[in-house]
Amino acid sequence: MEPNLLETLDGQVALVTGANRGIGREIASGLVELDATVYGGVRDPTAALPDGVEAVEIDVTDESMIESAVEEVVTAGGQLDVLVNNAGVGGAGAGLTDVDSEAFDRILDVNLRGPSLLSKYALPHLLETDAPRIVNVSSGVGILADPIESEMPAYRISKAGINALTVSLDQTHGEDGLIANSVDPGWVATDLGGEEAPREPEKGAETPIWLSRFGPGSPSGLFWKDKQVIDF
Repeated sequence: MEPNLLETLDGQVALVTGANRGIGREIASGLVELDATVYGGVRDPTAALPDGVEAVEIDVTDESMIESAVEEVVTAGGQLDVLVNNAGVGGAGAGLTDVDSEAFDRILDVNLRGPSLLSKYALPHLLETDAPRIVNVSSGVGILADPIESEMPAYRISKAGINALTVSLDQTHGEDGLIANSVDPGWVATDLGGEEAPREPEKGAETPIWLSRFGPGSPSGLFWKDKQVIDF
């Protein structure tokens, strides 16, 4: 199925978490260029954001802040059309027997629990729109069909979980019109990916921005890389 791509997001509202740096910053900037009203979910509301992006204070490990941030966006923007769950952390690069339990918990809190709760509180508002979209930024280490080697068990588990969240969202709300997809942005030179990564943030943001343009009847419940479907 080919996506029904929207040429503009004029009149639509998007919330992008982790919009102050890396891939999230480029996603937010790209959505502004498509004429969306964009809110950047950040822990520090004074953080420098791309032109045209409004800051919304949010700690994705704090459920009350998640709920408040979603309500703030809807109150200010009048609606919510697109949620991009981008904020993430890495680290805990050790075998499972050596992983610090606090680091393990934080990775799952930020990378999996946070997006799940954001989706929970955003869904009632998203489903009031014509083409509600959730874009979950995952990773190649979350692939189970042909797993790559990784020494980050907590990170791998969190990203496999994000893919499971995407499938669950599609199965439970696809009939309501929700378009939920996961994306592997590739190995990107960010604070998380490291300087040796071969991709720039702009390239990593291309497919998330493209998925944010999906209109009614577009594919949902899939995993994408470079605008192509890949196996979970």
